Amino acid sequence: MVTFTDAKTRTDLLNRLKRAEGQLRGVQRMIEEDQPCLDIAGQLAAVRKALDSTYVRLTVCYMQQELGARLASSDRGLRLVEVMDEVQALMAKLR
Repeated sequence: MVTFTDAKTRTDLLNRLKRAEGQLRGVQRMIEEDQPCLDIAGQLAAVRKALDSTYVRLTVCYMQQELGARLASSDRGLRLVEVMDEVQALMAKLR
């Protein structure tokens, strides 16, 4: 089982999820208040994007931890961070 070894990443992911949770509560409130469907759809899209972004970050974190542990050399570790940043940027463009 893989868990987060970096407290900063754990905090980042939790903050992202809390923001998405707040957005989702806003969508619920909009429905309760009979807001226009197009407005609700826009907010749902924002929630979805927030969750997708969190998933991408989670995936990159996993790759960094697992590949970093396997490569275990300091020079390779620096290159790994750069590569993972590029992978994250590429994955973000797929949305």
